[in-house]
Amino acid sequence: MRRNSHVLFCNRDEILKRTIDYNPKKTRFRKQHRGRMKGIARRGNSISFGRYALQALEPAWITARQIEAGRRAITRYVRRGAKIWIRIFPDKPVTIRTTETRMGSGKGDPKYWVCVIKPGRILYEMSGVSETIARRAISIAAHKMPIQTQFLISE
Repeated sequence: MRRNSHVLFCNRDEILKRTIDYNPKKTRFRKQHRGRMKGIARRGNSISFGRYALQALEPAWITARQIEAGRRAITRYVRRGAKIWIRIFPDKPVTIRTTETRMGSGKGDPKYWVCVIKPGRILYEMSGVSETIARRAISIAAHKMPIQTQFLISE
């Protein structure tokens, strides 16, 4: 990366190699209950920033790796000119016990982070590209998700 006064120059490979840190900086408690995914999304269910969006149709836990895979797929397809918003963040820790551990001795250690998705939740938004490019890029990202999704266009 070269810096020139106030302009930041990056080539395509540097943009694609950048990853977003999907771990919360600080949490009040290390471990959480599993909870339930009942009902529909009351918040984050409308397009707020972009023109095109990917909306969830089923409840699920989406991991940080799946979110990043979807983001990379969109970025790779649209290359430049598109602005992408990730509307979800994994803030729920999932704990796993080590193998061959005897019963008792408490809950396991947090291994990865998930985002609880309810039907109707917007996952990604984008603008700055034509509808055909956006539709194709978002469909590629949809294949990375473990749930059924749909493509939306804001009015």
